[in-house]
Amino acid sequence: MKKTILGAALALAPVAAMAQATLTAETTTPGSTPHYIDSTLAAVLDSAGVATLQITEGATLTNSVQAVAEGRLDMAPAPLILPFLLSKGIGPYAGVGPEEGAALAENIRVIFFNAGSAQMFAYYNNNPIEDIRKLEGKRIWNGPPRGAALTSGRAMIQLLSGLKDGEGYEGIQTPWPDTVSTITGGGADAWTIPEGLPSGREIAIAAAGGITIFDVPSDLLASELGQQIMAAPGHAPYSVPVEDFRAAYAGNDITIVTDDDTFDSFATAFGQIVNASLDEQLVYDITTAYLEGESRFIEGSPRGPFAMMSFGDIDGVSQGACGAVQIKMHPGAIRAFEDAGHSVADCLRP
Repeated sequence: MKKTILGAALALAPVAAMAQATLTAETTTPGSTPHYIDSTLAAVLDSAGVATLQITEGATLTNSVQAVAEGRLDMAPAPLILPFLLSKGIGPYAGVGPEEGAALAENIRVIFFNAGSAQMFAYYNNNPIEDIRKLEGKRIWNGPPRGAALTSGRAMIQLLSGLKDGEGYEGIQTPWPDTVSTITGGGADAWTIPEGLPSGREIAIAAAGGITIFDVPSDLLASELGQQIMAAPGHAPYSVPVEDFRAAYAGNDITIVTDDDTFDSFATAFGQIVNASLDEQLVYDITTAYLEGESRFIEGSPRGPFAMMSFGDIDGVSQGACGAVQIKMHPGAIRAFEDAGHSVADCLRP
């Protein structure tokens, strides 16, 4: 009898050791910062034996955020403006309405943050924009048909030129998978996109001909409108030494223009979100594996050092939260950060 039980226990032991959660996730297209973070997170969690992430690529994050809030999806990268808009039932969530939107937004929790996608402005050198502050009559790709990137793209053009989409310039919008082909096919005179560093998308665009990328001129960024945009829901400050920025694109026909020694802009603030009901211990294990995998995130890609991921203390404001965006972290994530010796701002606690 003892031998039989021991044999059964030994036979089951490998299965028990290998058991891990299976979670569904959606992310953006390959070559983007969210995609890099999510694909790396999947590898980290698998290696740690914590969870298997079943990721759908090329998702529209507007839909992904709502799916997480409704409990139909376990995890997604969320531009923080989207939970804000959902909580108000406005913008892409106008059909949801304020009451249901507020209830759904209460179901969203963050496990970690990043702000590695900076808004930039670019054009082909063979069709240059003589003055980026004078964009009247231009056709400018400024985002997908809806969502956070479009809001930021329109803000960028208004900051540069004072013009609104459809009032002085023609905004061009296409789904993310069609962005490169639209631009390389001559469908726009210029483009503004929130990009990680380096951006595979900008490298692909430059393969068709040399391009020039601009940051936000210092006087405009310091202006009243610039500061409003910087502090707007879903945005965070972004500044990288210009030589690092240029080095990231070395070997490609890409010219970087700034008016000082840093590439300055506003970043799209992101939070990796899960549903509030996700098991606390599982979230703790996921976040612990994420923190322990820091070197893998930083060193796994040239964009790793510039992803602006949260691996230390979290004050909320630097991450684009605790202001207009009132979003909370999952208790399991807070516990993981604190057990790793990091502080978490009270405004992020449920």
